[in-house]
Amino acid sequence: MNTAPIFEHIKKHGQVRDAEIATALGLKLARVRSSLSDLSASGQISCCSVTRYQDGKPIEEIQCRVSGYIPPVSPGRKPT
Repeated sequence: MNTAPIFEHIKKHGQVRDAEIATALGLKLARVRSSLSDLSASGQISCCSVTRYQDGKPIEEIQCRVSGYIPPVSPGRKPT
């Protein structure tokens, strides 16, 4: 399974949910979840399960981001 487009989407957009990836790339949710599992097993991304509530109904999702990513320091003066 080709996981490259999914990995690139996560790199570009930061922390995202599986449903957002599926919608953005036009893929089925099952395929996205399978690819996320492969990427997580290889250590390229970190994933966690999230329960979101919409109209009182729980929705189980997977939230993921690139492993080991530390955002760059923002420019400008720092408080002392």
